[in-house]
Amino acid sequence: MTERVGAARAITVATLIATLSAPVQLGAQTSPTATPVVAPTRDYLVLVASEAVDRVALIRFGAKGATVERERYVGWSPTEVAGPHGVAVSPDRRHYFVTTAHGTPFGKLTKFNTETDAVEGSVMLGNFPATMQVSPDGELVFVVNFNLHGEMETSDVSVVSAKDMVEIARINSCTMPHGSRLNTDGTKHYSACMMDEELVEIDARTLNVSRHFFLTKGKEMGMSGAPPARGASDHAAHDMGGHGTEPPKPGDVSCSPTWAQPSVDGRRIWVACNKSSEIVEIDAAAWKVTRRIPAAPGVYNLGVTHDGTRLIATNKRDASVSVFDAASGKELARIPTTRKVVHGVVVSDDDRYAFISVEGMGSEPGTVDVIDLTALKKVASVDVGQQAGGIDFVRSENAKR
Repeated sequence: MTERVGAARAITVATLIATLSAPVQLGAQTSPTATPVVAPTRDYLVLVASEAVDRVALIRFGAKGATVERERYVGWSPTEVAGPHGVAVSPDRRHYFVTTAHGTPFGKLTKFNTETDAVEGSVMLGNFPATMQVSPDGELVFVVNFNLHGEMETSDVSVVSAKDMVEIARINSCTMPHGSRLNTDGTKHYSACMMDEELVEIDARTLNVSRHFFLTKGKEMGMSGAPPARGASDHAAHDMGGHGTEPPKPGDVSCSPTWAQPSVDGRRIWVACNKSSEIVEIDAAAWKVTRRIPAAPGVYNLGVTHDGTRLIATNKRDASVSVFDAASGKELARIPTTRKVVHGVVVSDDDRYAFISVEGMGSEPGTVDVIDLTALKKVASVDVGQQAGGIDFVRSENAKR
């Protein structure tokens, strides 16, 4: 991010602590005991992409608050918006990857050096590549081709060699796949089909779709194999004993899923139902719904702490972030965000903080809010470029400033 140094746009922890006397919005199910805010003893570095201005910002959060440390322009023309949508950091923290959603004819994936911001390779993918994740061994990048501006038809998931930046597979998936997430051991990949009401599982070893799950309420059904072509209705041979007797018809949308998040132990997959404002929990072994967790309006993206105890949800229509107890499904707190149109979430390596990207509206800047997961309060905020979306954690380090 050598092209432009961010201005000092910080809101300090001290300033925010002084204003935290206002009550936190809590879920109806529980009211946790207030925990005092303790300033961080080290710094945390996070990357966030601003889709409207073609920039990726490096955010530093520490005892002095949150600041934009530097920015990297990732577009290719001042007259054409490239639209960086997703950001993913490699497990060794040496590289980060950015999807640019727009292009001619398709979008692409670019690899950058984390320290120097130098481009180290790129590859053209499908129509509107969006969410992605790097495999735990650092070898592969799984990218969903969201196909926002294309025909309403089945899209796919691209698998890219991280070292060579070559697309090695394109797996036929569903309509508008989103929320590209791998389980902890990297053996299964999950994405949600926003227009097909489905969760899709890919076997990361064979690079084939292994199962899919219909999420429509009252017609939940787990199926083996790849999803059918859009509009097909004969699934009886693949039924794995779900609750429904037949799959939903095209246009029968009650969930509109936007994210799939495996639990740390891989036994559950949580799916954000943006339309019905609930989180569907699926048993990975039985491939059945275990519960539906009430969520805030427009629940959008999900994250989970590394210890597996907390599930964090961004609420796009509610301008808030919810923190759930993963075991009970109870909402521990609902915390207002600085601006509206809440997007992504990433958790720090020590599970102390959640970093939230907020798109903003109109001419407003984007924002990164910092949530203290112990105090269950917002403790810092910093403005970035418009339409902040993709976000990922880089590293934590001993405080130097």
